[in-house]
Amino acid sequence: MGKYYLAIDIGASSGRHILGSVQDGRMILEEIFRFDNKQVEKNGHVCWDMDALWEGVLGGLKKCGELGKIPETVGIDTWAVDYVLLGEDGEPVSDAVAYRDSRTDGMDEELAKYITPQELYQRTGIQKQIFNTIYQFLALKKDHPEQLEKAADMLMIPDYLNYLLTGVKKQEYTNATSTNLVNAEEKTWDRDVIRRLGLPERIFKELSMPGTVVGPLKEEIAKEVGFSTTVILPATHDTGSAFLAVPAANETSVFLSSGTWSLLGVENEKPVTTEESRLQNFTNEGGAWYRFRYLKNIMGLWVIQSIRRELNGVAYVAGRESAHATGKQYGFQDLIREAQEAGENGFSSVVDINDDRFLAPESMIDEIKKACGDLGQKVPQNVGELMQCVYLSLSQCYADAIRNLSELTGKTYTDINIVGGGCQDQYLNQMTAKATGLPVHAGPVEGTAIGNMIIQMIAGGEYENLAQARASIRESFEITEYTP
Repeated sequence: MGKYYLAIDIGASSGRHILGSVQDGRMILEEIFRFDNKQVEKNGHVCWDMDALWEGVLGGLKKCGELGKIPETVGIDTWAVDYVLLGEDGEPVSDAVAYRDSRTDGMDEELAKYITPQELYQRTGIQKQIFNTIYQFLALKKDHPEQLEKAADMLMIPDYLNYLLTGVKKQEYTNATSTNLVNAEEKTWDRDVIRRLGLPERIFKELSMPGTVVGPLKEEIAKEVGFSTTVILPATHDTGSAFLAVPAANETSVFLSSGTWSLLGVENEKPVTTEESRLQNFTNEGGAWYRFRYLKNIMGLWVIQSIRRELNGVAYVAGRESAHATGKQYGFQDLIREAQEAGENGFSSVVDINDDRFLAPESMIDEIKKACGDLGQKVPQNVGELMQCVYLSLSQCYADAIRNLSELTGKTYTDINIVGGGCQDQYLNQMTAKATGLPVHAGPVEGTAIGNMIIQMIAGGEYENLAQARASIRESFEITEYTP
């Protein structure tokens, strides 16, 4: 058996530890641990339960020790935009407020006092999303300026977890770009924008690229988990890792990372910061080797996940109860079957799935029904019609995004490559192929973890470069094709 590499991939609802190795040029994966990630109400805000998250990280490392499968390196990736502020003593001076919290409502108007949307996009290339870190900072400055005054460091969520493991503070580039505060051309913090906003410059440190060594586990952590290893930076923004795992063999392929969010786009060597691009709400997220992910953020499987939780009696914030509990426990395949039946019966209502109204409603079910009514369309009357509306809306949104992408880049795209957990949804894959008129290649499922490991494996000498790693992915994992 060759060397092991460990990807700790944490999404908005769960985290997983996946061990990877290379045998005869092929990647071999083994999921060894999984844990829940939840949001809780704390100090009047929706926050991440960082204590539980930390216990999950440690739990998977301990499992490696129990199995005797000790990784050469460990990399952590998570969602973007959220952060923790640390004081001079290295202890948190802020909660890890979640991006779905409402504190950023109205902060776009506040931001316009300092910089126009046009100039901000031209400088950073990041689309306007009201939960972006820049809006979170303005909300914090308004409500809790004392936290910014006490702060000596700002660490995005994966940076903070790395710090807990090693005692070393590093700010990783790909996740930093999601803050809306990194200059796209200069590829570092935009100090001018930071000064205009009145944010403390001291918390914005040197950015580190994927592949950078963070350090060894702290002595007490190594003792607790039963071994020592080295923490290395992958693309800590999960989408940055997922895009690395797309096994596309040509430049006319569209990439789609399908999970809680759907991230649809392409890779570019340079950012596209035109006014047309801004108006279409495309973003230029920084990637490994300074490759830009030019993409559209689409609400994604969050909508389906939320509906399922409500039907099963759980609201999106821990501790609340759903008003739509059915007494039946719906699995995703149950929802698909009911959607298909509604589709066969001709249900065709469509909503703008990317509307902010679906970001964090008290009830996703009620919000979709209300949106259909607002548009003068038939309101879903049962689970099947509700789900068919979501599936139609998602696939239509993908088709619209690809059409806009083609107009902005001047390129004609020939196929779609879907990675991530959402690529297992065969119904959505087929509807996407039908809506776009393009063949869909679905897989690999663990795209984010694989992309995380690619950085580690290149650093470890398993592959020479990204092209070689992607060729190995094509040989290592099942890819399913769907035709229009």
